[in-house]
Amino acid sequence: MNRIIIITGTRKGIGKSLAEYYLEQGDTVFGCSRGESSIMHENYSHYCLDVSDEKSVVKMVRDVKRKHSRIDVLLNNTGIASMNHFLSTPLSVARKIFDTNYFGTFLFSREVSKVMLKKGFGRIVNYTTVASAFRLEGESIYASSKAAIENLTQTISNELAPYGITINAIGPTPVETDLIKAVPKNKINDLLARQAIPRFGNFDDIKNVIDFFIDKKSDFITGQVIYLGGVNN
Repeated sequence: MNRIIIITGTRKGIGKSLAEYYLEQGDTVFGCSRGESSIMHENYSHYCLDVSDEKSVVKMVRDVKRKHSRIDVLLNNTGIASMNHFLSTPLSVARKIFDTNYFGTFLFSREVSKVMLKKGFGRIVNYTTVASAFRLEGESIYASSKAAIENLTQTISNELAPYGITINAIGPTPVETDLIKAVPKNKINDLLARQAIPRFGNFDDIKNVIDFFIDKKSDFITGQVIYLGGVNN
């Protein structure tokens, strides 16, 4: 039986690649982004929304439930970053990062869990970052928003476990996507040098961990954070 998967942030980058990968596996994918869809596939549906807009998130999840009566997997892929010294970070920028990264993850996890618990099964994967583990200077707000996601993941894993729902987090190293294009090259090189395996991450690295987390056989694994590149917190 094919899986019903929701992936946030599917218009480009890793989110788009993941959506295309799971469509190739025969799954049905529901994606979302602020912009129009860039994926054309008979088993793909797209919603234009802001992940921090509660009404839009509730509407999307209810629509998926109405069509399929279940959601098997949620990948909270959407994320934004801004590199600033914290002394020069406007409150509006800090709020925008937390709205998208943390509250978007919270809203989708909450609404999708309500659907999953009725079936007694679900797999949720959240996204953190090695910038959190490194306490990376210049990334204080971004790293803080991801640290909050780690704590959210670990805390609600206890609340969701009785319902057969696992929730884990992946912490990618820098991947050559739009998310890091504004980061100075010397900063990226410094970060890579701090990893046990000093190279950029890629799509296969991320896919490998997500496949592990969402496998049916991974029902004894929840509340875990896996950083790529040999990074430890």
